[in-house]
Amino acid sequence: MFADIQNRIAELRQQLEYHNYRYYVVDTPEISDAEYDQLFRELQALEQAHPDLLIPSSPTQRVGGAALSEFAQVSHITPMLSLNNAFSDAEVQAFDKRVCDAIDLVDINYAVEPKFDGLAISLVYEQGQLVSGATRGDGYVGEDVTANIRTIRAIPMTLATATPPSRIEIRGEVLMLKADFIKLNQVQLKNQLKEFANPRNAAAGSLRQLDPRITAARGLHFFAYGVGQCEGWDMPSHHSQMTQQLATWHLPVARQVAVVVGVAGLLDYYQRIGNMREQLPFDIDGVVYKVDDLAQQAQIGYIARAPKFAIAHKFPAQEATTLVLDIDVQVGRTGAITPVARLAPVLVGGVTVTNATLHNEDEILRKDIRIGDSVNVRRAGDVIPEVVSVVLSRRPVDARRFVMPTRCPVCGSHIVRLENETIARCTGGLYCPAQRKQALWHFASRRAMDIDGLGEKLIEQMVDADLVQHPADLYRLGLLNLVGLERMAEKSAQNLLVAIEKSKHTTLARFIYALGIRHVGEQTAKDLARYFGNLDSLIKADELNLLQVPDVGGVVANAILQFFAEPHNRTVVDLLCAAGVHWDDAMPDNVVNSALLGKVFVITGTLPTLSRDEAKAKLEAAGAKVTGSVSKKTDYVLVGADAGSKLSKAQDLGIAIIDEVSLLNLLGQQHD
Repeated sequence: MFADIQNRIAELRQQLEYHNYRYYVVDTPEISDAEYDQLFRELQALEQAHPDLLIPSSPTQRVGGAALSEFAQVSHITPMLSLNNAFSDAEVQAFDKRVCDAIDLVDINYAVEPKFDGLAISLVYEQGQLVSGATRGDGYVGEDVTANIRTIRAIPMTLATATPPSRIEIRGEVLMLKADFIKLNQVQLKNQLKEFANPRNAAAGSLRQLDPRITAARGLHFFAYGVGQCEGWDMPSHHSQMTQQLATWHLPVARQVAVVVGVAGLLDYYQRIGNMREQLPFDIDGVVYKVDDLAQQAQIGYIARAPKFAIAHKFPAQEATTLVLDIDVQVGRTGAITPVARLAPVLVGGVTVTNATLHNEDEILRKDIRIGDSVNVRRAGDVIPEVVSVVLSRRPVDARRFVMPTRCPVCGSHIVRLENETIARCTGGLYCPAQRKQALWHFASRRAMDIDGLGEKLIEQMVDADLVQHPADLYRLGLLNLVGLERMAEKSAQNLLVAIEKSKHTTLARFIYALGIRHVGEQTAKDLARYFGNLDSLIKADELNLLQVPDVGGVVANAILQFFAEPHNRTVVDLLCAAGVHWDDAMPDNVVNSALLGKVFVITGTLPTLSRDEAKAKLEAAGAKVTGSVSKKTDYVLVGADAGSKLSKAQDLGIAIIDEVSLLNLLGQQHD
């Protein structure tokens, strides 16, 4: 029983982290907020019941997702915490009781406001001037989106006051009004581009544009709802007074903010806002209650990820009942096979729904969804409608179970599901049209074939123009093919062709990595190249051979076997070699005679003549492994100028310390 609880907690953490990434980082969520909340609350309950299983890295101990790497990171001086949720009157009553007990009072005054469905933002004003804007990120570190924030006309560049604070951080929500969302999708449709699923998704994607001109054209809006850090200004004593002050400075504040008394006032406000929800110019998914008195807030305090003096009262997801006409599968960019229910059209949340995600095969079995069933479907503004439950009392006698196909519906390659994974995948990674863009982008990336100038947007153009179907087609491109593409002048096309030609001479490790084999990262590709020495030996290897490679376990070995077992993939590999892609075969590890074979090195400081990458390449070519941190397993620490803490740690552990001259001697090379 205890093992089952441990396994369920581990499964929930994995699911939540995955969906955090989909929602906050890449802006392509796969499940509804209600489903996420259900998983989160289940994990919270299990951790509370078993506190010995709580770990600092659990999703319940953090706020949101990681900052995008394309933007500079900004540390929030005061963390931007999220709120705990309430879904019933009883939970609101329990919240009010906790607040009353904490400060020994009854009939508390609460500041209440709509819960915007957008993106949390921090604005910093110095001497009344807007100096920066950042997303919430993980609550502690966000993304610097100042250039894009400045394009939002609702945000004043200068506070409307002659006596501004010396520095103030104003918090609020960037969102897209419903009317602007409709206009944006009309433009997308006219330009034959993909429509956005809802205003929240459109706002998040628009604010994260690397080109501020795109953000400016999207019609984003902003509402302020609080203050973080403040210097050089006497803060009001109440939250409601603070929002009033923000409004006098010409910052947008929702008209629906109010102050109510006690739990009766909270529930009445919830009902009133719920009744006007459809008429509001923006999307909301609930209301927020905060103790109005700031001194009382401080007295009540915080827990790890949320204030105890505030809570979000979420609206129930809107649902409807309809029929499952069929279940088929869709193939994602990475080969993920997602079952999709084809539904009899039904109106849910003001939108006609005909499809709903079923997530994966296990989810279908868990909910026992069958073709012909009557099901409850939920949308409530979510990106992808989902089947919530089956109405078993209406199940027809001829209802059919779903069977996961064994072949990809797009390319015909085998569908496999690896051990300990919930997602089935198409194995035709290099060949499958559904995975084409992703496979090409990975193949051309800097750590793989390093084709300079071949980015994601250009790959999309090539694929859409049917110039490239698989990586080998890149080596057949000519000048005339490229100059016809948008923003591709003759000189740019010629430069790209030179880069493609240059990429033909690579290394076996880079080539293996470029193939995009699942679970085979850059280091594993190097280990495989070093062990087998040539591609033919790797392709012919069985599971026993593969398991001899350092750090290759059963999951990785099976992924490699399945990749090369797919004829489509081997055909593309043959075509790449026929196109002139080549490398120098190395003596494999199992026959190489090197004093450095298997030795573990750490590099620190600046070397006199070699870059770190050059030193690493030389060591790996000799069979050594280069890691990033010093441990008892480290054999040598290669030290250059301005070496840091790694040198001290190596000295403490008694690990051999060498310089560049000693390295070259070990490698048997003459130092100039």
